[in-house]
Amino acid sequence: MYVTRLNEHVSPQLIPQPVKTSTVTRLHRVAEGKHLFFEGEEAGNIYRVVSGVLRLTRLMEDGRRQVIAFGYPGDVVGFPSDGQYHTDCEALRPTTVVVHNRAALESSTGDAALHASLLQAALREISAMQDHFLMLGRKSACERVASFLCVLADRVGTPLGEFTQFDLPMSRSDIADFLGLTTETVCRTFTQLRKRNVIALDRIYTVIVLKPRDLFALAEGEASCN
Repeated sequence: MYVTRLNEHVSPQLIPQPVKTSTVTRLHRVAEGKHLFFEGEEAGNIYRVVSGVLRLTRLMEDGRRQVIAFGYPGDVVGFPSDGQYHTDCEALRPTTVVVHNRAALESSTGDAALHASLLQAALREISAMQDHFLMLGRKSACERVASFLCVLADRVGTPLGEFTQFDLPMSRSDIADFLGLTTETVCRTFTQLRKRNVIALDRIYTVIVLKPRDLFALAEGEASCN
């Protein structure tokens, strides 16, 4: 999951579509805190998330970390770069994935429909990544955090009367490394949104969106957190 451009009503093209399984696939479960794969490993499989949440990260030579994306149900992860995984992938919650073997997919007897579905998933990822880069380069800290919360509300939010509720399986530092901000800035922005009654927090890992239109306006730069 990337932070993409937002519409007040989410476009179906931005929601990952399910990938059909076949005889060359299997289910695999990843315990919380365990890795599905590491950067630089041979990319023998591609994975579709069925349940749980994954975090994809890269480390720079000086130890700084960038969170590349979060894998939610319906997302496909593990697309190779020169035959290797280009990120680490760790489970933030107990996660189940469908495993698609690359060699079987690329053989002449591979499932053509499955191959086409995975191609569409890769194209959606590229499009979403481009939107994410635009957000990193042009949006303010408040707009980035609001955009992140809007996308999660749309993807995994549960109606709670006239509000929307969702859990945050990632830490504030994960969010910061995903949005190109400091942890302090993310925490401060959450506090600003809470004080304005745009959101409420149940402890620190559950967000309740109280004013979705206001949150959307903040994400689009039509309002200010201050």
